[in-house]
Amino acid sequence: MLPPMALLDSYDPGRTFCEVFTNGEVRPHYEQLVARLNSLSLADIDERARLTESTFRNLGITFAVYGGDEGTERTWPIDLVPRIIPAAEWATVEAGLVQRTRALNMFLDDLYDGEGAAIRDGIVPEWLVKSSDGYRRAAHGLSVNGGARVVVAGIDIVRDDLGVYRVLEDNLRVPSGISYVVENRAAMRRAFPLLFGQYSIRPVDDYGSMLLEALEFQAPVGVDDPTVVLLSPGPFNSAYFEHAFLARRMGVELVEGRDLVVRDHVVYMRTTGGLRQVHVIYRRIDDDYLDPVVFERSSVLGVPGLIAAMRAGNVAVANAVGNGVADDKAVYPYVPDLIRYYSGADPIVPNATTYTLWDDEQRAHVLDRLDELVVKPVAEAGGYGIVIGRSASDEELDRARRDIAANPRGYIAQEVIELSTHPTLARDRLAPRHIDLRPFIVTGETTRVVAGGLTRVALREGSLIVNSSQGGGSKDTWVLDYEGAA
Repeated sequence: MLPPMALLDSYDPGRTFCEVFTNGEVRPHYEQLVARLNSLSLADIDERARLTESTFRNLGITFAVYGGDEGTERTWPIDLVPRIIPAAEWATVEAGLVQRTRALNMFLDDLYDGEGAAIRDGIVPEWLVKSSDGYRRAAHGLSVNGGARVVVAGIDIVRDDLGVYRVLEDNLRVPSGISYVVENRAAMRRAFPLLFGQYSIRPVDDYGSMLLEALEFQAPVGVDDPTVVLLSPGPFNSAYFEHAFLARRMGVELVEGRDLVVRDHVVYMRTTGGLRQVHVIYRRIDDDYLDPVVFERSSVLGVPGLIAAMRAGNVAVANAVGNGVADDKAVYPYVPDLIRYYSGADPIVPNATTYTLWDDEQRAHVLDRLDELVVKPVAEAGGYGIVIGRSASDEELDRARRDIAANPRGYIAQEVIELSTHPTLARDRLAPRHIDLRPFIVTGETTRVVAGGLTRVALREGSLIVNSSQGGGSKDTWVLDYEGAA
């Protein structure tokens, strides 16, 4: 067993921006946490981690991994060293997330239910928008209350080597992960109850009421007590735990497509007492499978006639159809200009430096520096298809060149961001691991941000890929009500 003071006394944060240490000193808002960790042995922390994993497994807090020979259900991975964000720092991030989400909502509402002003005024190219995999012609004319087409946004942000927060990706279709935010908090309360008496931490367990309020705001005009349901693909979906979790938290029915039926452009839910009208559907199904009459004809997951019921104004679906055009990675470089266009202000949280490969000059620049950059397919998610030049083989770089040449619209390139690091349990020690943050933004009558979000951590040494499907883990994220410890 290591002596108690060895855990962080010997910690080497490396050369990237460290969330906990600066110039060999502990950042003020981490002082109480570091003191607590230094009072424990590695065996103490490891035992708490094992108990947490056992609890998660017994409670069914899991996620599924697809691809290759996998397809397995895994216990949700949590690292027990929390990430802490002081109040003033969070205020800036929160303002930036609200600003960005509002602009994206305005762009989508402008595109599908307005004049297309951003395209008309040259803010974003029409050909780029209409060639997006996420663009849905069927969404034109589908109105939403308050222009809130993105009821739930998950915006991935990172800190670079200077500690500057940057948006890395927008998730505006069916973003997942909020259930793990809430469960991580409960796990940390069990593992380190004394720490919660030393910090004043903003809560996250009010998300269910926050989301339900936003969904009820979407109800058709004149409906005072709307029936809300959560539409899931079913138990075999990788995020089914979250679907069931959110339905319980909101106190609404968890349904599958076969549980709903459309009669005369009205959606009903089958119940033991007969048909009951549904006014709002929080869908966790991709556009393509939502309505086989309009989209994928072979889909058995969706509800035939749902789009027609929406067009008749009898039901609302959140998030709205067609949102994928705004989180297309090829549209991402234009979001700062969209923010300026709709708000008249510069982005509070900037983008990462990004190159558009359909531009001849930028493509030539990227191909000359391919071994220094990150190449991302615009239509993939979960970390799949990414080529990190400095760690790629010659064969992988050659394949990337061919792919870019064949389909420049299908890729972007970015400068490598050395994600900030955080002490993380790594077998026999606490070691620096790269992290990002997915905050969740909820828009109803107003736009609100859950305090913190899902901090994801690359558990493999040196890795920049934090996705759980790629071997990543998570941390509880504490947003403080003040600047330091109590």
